[in-house]
Amino acid sequence: MQVDSWSPDSVAVGVVDPDGVRDWHGDEAREFRWASITKPVVALATLVAAEEDVVDLDGEAGPPGSTVRHLLAHASGLPFDGTVPLAGVGERRIYSNAGFEMLAQHVERQAEMPFVEYLTEAVLEPLEFSGELRGSPASGLYGTLLDLLELGQELLRPTLVSAETLAEATSVAFPGLVGVLPDFGRMDPNDWGLGVEVRGSKSPHWTGSRNSPRTFGHFGGSGAFLWVDPAAKLALGVLTDRDFDDWSDEAKRVWPELSDAVLAEASG
Repeated sequence: MQVDSWSPDSVAVGVVDPDGVRDWHGDEAREFRWASITKPVVALATLVAAEEDVVDLDGEAGPPGSTVRHLLAHASGLPFDGTVPLAGVGERRIYSNAGFEMLAQHVERQAEMPFVEYLTEAVLEPLEFSGELRGSPASGLYGTLLDLLELGQELLRPTLVSAETLAEATSVAFPGLVGVLPDFGRMDPNDWGLGVEVRGSKSPHWTGSRNSPRTFGHFGGSGAFLWVDPAAKLALGVLTDRDFDDWSDEAKRVWPELSDAVLAEASG
């Protein structure tokens, strides 16, 4: 298995399709830090809230002029951290932890319950996650490979939200925005959906050359990633015990290699 030669001491990797887990390698029950893969889970809870009329995706949230949709799509103008916008709403794609923290606060106010409780009831319990949110809604989720693959299956065949809502969330929001894809550089355009990055034509990229432009997902500073390719009807998840910054050059090479190998095997 390719991952046995990777630098992290512990790597758990798995592939899932709409019907369930196809294969995995490593300790599927070990708990890992998900870091920014937390964001798609928080986004999913927000989509549940939208379908329950708890929040309005186009309702005001964040800095003046911003909406829930802007926060989900990193288009509110907020910086990575902090509350002072760096750009006008909808002008640039600025990846923002602060935006997701404001988003969680907004859901919390509208739902009139702590966000961690809403997240747990809306997403974690229905998907039977063993993990939990500990800290920031931008980066504080912990869970196992099986949790991650459950998320991947949900994003291939939704049960918590409608197929129409998921399709909207995984399509490009505010097309044409330029921005920096963290650790990979400036992208024009830097396409994102609602809580997930959309691959499009980005290069270089952390997914593989065989991934379709419709591929969406997220990677995290914990050295982990999840992508979902609707064209291939597959999701690939990886969790590691080594921060991305500590092996970024290697990760940028081996992640696409693994992705291409998985897609090549799946295509026969």
